[in-house]
This record gives sequence, structure tokens and C-alpha cells, in this order.
Amino acid sequence: MDNEAKFIKTIESLEARLLNIRAGRATPAMLNGINASYYGVDTPIQSLANITVPEARSLMIKPFDRSALKEIERAINEANIGITPVNNGEVITLTVPELTEDKRKDYVKQAKMVCEEARVALRNIRQEVNNEIKKQELPEDQEKRELEQVQELITKYNKKIDEIFREKETELMRV
Repeated sequence: MDNEAKFIKTIESLEARLLNIRAGRATPAMLNGINASYYGVDTPIQSLANITVPEARSLMIKPFDRSALKEIERAINEANIGITPVNNGEVITLTVPELTEDKRKDYVKQAKMVCEEARVALRNIRQEVNNEIKKQELPEDQEKRELEQVQELITKYNKKIDEIFREKETELMRV
């Protein structure tokens, strides 16, 4: 069923969006979507440097070409991720600040909103698929069977979203 591919894509999108909600620990995914100008071309930082996590709360960015150091630093500052880069001339170090209880709760709310958006996307897909099934003018019992299969998929993927949210909530609230 090619409709399941749409559901899977929705889950993958959800997981990608939740990666951007940080949990007080450094991860290279924090820099996803940040581009630095490299010889006039906007280039993802991951393509310009090695990104390592030497400690749980720090990130080290070592550019392949030292001339890109200033541009990477500028891109991180402009991205406004709430972390000030420290440039020592060789590498850029990012230290992730410890999260307060209120900030953790805000991140959980943000994760909950992202999960709800994924549920809405699933419902929209279900509506599209149901309309397609009804347009096919199938025998009544076959139509009912196909509509039930779609509903089973929705239930399965909604449970998956709940599971993903619980994991993210646990990760965010861990001190």
C-alpha cells in the first residue's frame, strides 16, 4: 500500500523536527540548517567542518579549511541558537548551557505541538485516502474493508507518535 509510505514520511519528518529541540546536551544535529558562506556559496556547516562532541555539553567544530572559521562563527551567531561560539583560531567550541526546569517544560510543550502537527498531517492523509477510496466506486464491503485498513494504519502511526513523544519528553526532563 503506497499510502503507508506517506505515513512513514510523516513520522520521519516528525523525528527530524524533534531533533532540533535540544535537551541540554550537545549534538551535531543542533547545527542542521545552518549554512556558512564559503567562497560566496551558502554551504551547510557539516560540509565545511568536522563536528565532534568531546563532552556531553560541548560541541567542537574543526573546519577542513581554516579560512572558513570566521564564516562558520558568523553563521552560528546569526542562526540565533542561544549559544555563543568561542573561536580559538583553530576550532570553534560551543558550550550548551544547563537548562532550567521552566525551559525544559517549554521544550516539552514545543515537542507536544510538533507531535500534534504530525497527527494533523496523518488525519489529512487519511482524509485524502478515504476520498480516493470512495471515488473508486468499489463494492460496499470492499470499500468498508479498505477504509478500515486505513483506520488501522492511522491508529498504528498515532501510537508511534505517542511513543516518540514519550521518549522525547523523558529525554528533555532528564537532568
